[in-house]
Amino acid sequence: METADGIDVQAIVDSLSDGLYVCDRERRLTYWSRSAERITGWTAQDVIGRPCFDNILCHIDKDGHPLCGQEYCPLHRSIITGTGSSGSLLVFAQSKRGERIPMLVSVAPLRNAAGDVIGGVETFQDASAMIHDLERAKTIQQLALHHDLPDDPRIKFTTHYVPHAIVGGDYYAIERLDDHCYGVMLADVMGHGIAAALYTMHLSSLWNRHRSLVHQPAEFTAKLNNELVKVVKTDESFATAVCGLIDLQQGVFRFAGAGGPQVLRMHGDGASACFETAGLPLAIMEDAEYEEVRVELRQGDRLLLFSDGALEISNAAGDMLGLDGLMEMLKKQGYPTADIQMATLEEDLLKYSNGIRLADDLTLIEIRIRPH
Repeated sequence: METADGIDVQAIVDSLSDGLYVCDRERRLTYWSRSAERITGWTAQDVIGRPCFDNILCHIDKDGHPLCGQEYCPLHRSIITGTGSSGSLLVFAQSKRGERIPMLVSVAPLRNAAGDVIGGVETFQDASAMIHDLERAKTIQQLALHHDLPDDPRIKFTTHYVPHAIVGGDYYAIERLDDHCYGVMLADVMGHGIAAALYTMHLSSLWNRHRSLVHQPAEFTAKLNNELVKVVKTDESFATAVCGLIDLQQGVFRFAGAGGPQVLRMHGDGASACFETAGLPLAIMEDAEYEEVRVELRQGDRLLLFSDGALEISNAAGDMLGLDGLMEMLKKQGYPTADIQMATLEEDLLKYSNGIRLADDLTLIEIRIRPH
């Protein structure tokens, strides 16, 4: 095929610095560009006619999870959903020499003249230079998020954190304050990526500075808000948050909410109740007032806290998953009798979204009151 001025289209593609390949609906490779050869070491002769998941690039995500042949594969998602990626996705590919290469990839469905999806196209570029600093930033952020979960026969904390990118915009803290009380905080910073990650570092410093106030959750949340108003110069909300205190002696969880997230309590028999407050998101207005909510706890109860990334997911019809939809997914796993299977939950959320990948950071905190 040639352009109007007689230039061969393949020559154009082969002149690009980005690698490019094409596959059919069964993900058999049908085209492999010169730059794809240069970046990966795999030649067209090596790969044409083979499935892309046949021990070639062996894509993994930022957390080391295999993508090839899985529901999470961006190209597979593009083919079955009929949508392209809205931006570059970070994956790690295997070169012919066996080295791992960080890549920024974009995917799109390939359609015939009738508009039917007949395959997919992926372009990629070597991101080795960029990834070094991001990996260092990730290490620093993980230090801020690291909290030694207590070894207490009365209570068990389980946390799941999946950032949208290498670094993310969710922040949580769990800390033992005295013999019977634990402070808990979950905040969801607006957006994701580097800017949001930097704000989580500030939240970490505010937690360390003011956590003694968590005994009065509404007072702590108001203090947090006023501190953030000083530094956040924007007309948009900074973060939603839940700040609370678990008092095992009194058998109660007292918390204040700043625009969410919701708090869910589940009894051992599966009965549940949802609690929330009407407080403004953090950093919208100085001297905002926050209310305390009191949740009675008994042995065998579980508390669940989620960031928005677990709830604000829309399917192809535009229907929001919400808390009810999330709980249906968990119940299908046998929850609360069985533990949450986070990998299965992530896959179910992705399928529901009908997207290439989840659109936001995902954090879940489970607090289990143990029988004793």
